[in-house]
Amino acid sequence: MKHIKLGNLDVARIGLGAMGMSAAYTGAGTDDAESIRTISRALDLGVTLVDTAEIYGPYVNEELVGRAIKGRRDDVVLATKFGMVSHLGGGPGHLDSSPANIRTAVEGSLRRLDTDRIDLYYQHRVDPATPIEDTVGALADLVSEGKIRHIGLSEAGVDNIRRAHAVHPITALQSEYSLWTRDPEPDVLPLLRELGIGFVAYSPLGRGFLTGQITSTADFDDSDSRKTNPRFTGENFDRNLRAVAEVTAIAADVGATPAQVALAWLLAQGDHIAPIPGTKRVSRLEENVAADGIELTDEQLRKLTEVSPAAGEHHNEQQMKWIDR
Repeated sequence: MKHIKLGNLDVARIGLGAMGMSAAYTGAGTDDAESIRTISRALDLGVTLVDTAEIYGPYVNEELVGRAIKGRRDDVVLATKFGMVSHLGGGPGHLDSSPANIRTAVEGSLRRLDTDRIDLYYQHRVDPATPIEDTVGALADLVSEGKIRHIGLSEAGVDNIRRAHAVHPITALQSEYSLWTRDPEPDVLPLLRELGIGFVAYSPLGRGFLTGQITSTADFDDSDSRKTNPRFTGENFDRNLRAVAEVTAIAADVGATPAQVALAWLLAQGDHIAPIPGTKRVSRLEENVAADGIELTDEQLRKLTEVSPAAGEHHNEQQMKWIDR
């Protein structure tokens, strides 16, 4: 697989998001053996960037990833996140990027992942109660101590990115980006290019919608986060099915699956962008990784860029409040 640089961190340009193996989606946590096989197969295929977070579960996804990479630690660029669990009394779902909380969080992640270092450690969401300078200063100390190698941000806006990068080089920003979530394009992506920061795109397949495999939400269980996602509800769902049909038609012309062309479009947006499609199945992983070999024509890229925009916000109301703009 082709490699790119996130800042000065070398990664294969398609990574693997592990969240759905343990949380958020129907079937999460029901087949850890298949999830572990999926991570192992990803490494066999040349994937290097594996992404998790302490909030996924919470905690159990880091434990799963730790088991999956045992004996292969040097094959992995291991990424995890802190800041959506307050270890100082608030618990899961409470933003806390205070230096004291970071200290507790990193020790827990290192233990669960069964490793002595984290390659890319992200602030999961900007904490409005803690100056970004204090957060990044604490992370810089962890870099000096060798507990983390690189610092990342997630869903941070341009002001906080600049302020953070002034304290210590930021290696990567992770935010949602796909054919129908284009929010980073006007301001964030140009800033990242200016500062030499990489971009990791989560939900590059629109939480599965862009695969063309979802035609109803009837099979989603009540714990599935898509039950409250505006793009999967009401009239928005029907409108978005029509947009997916456009992607499917283009994919047929390319001779690939909708998921593959959606990923290939993302890869074409810059050599500092690494999507991390999530899956818990080997077959889907192999399909996603094959996008590395797809070269889209200028006309195909244009058609994909002009696909009908998604109807509805890409998170529910509470989650949107946590996105720094």
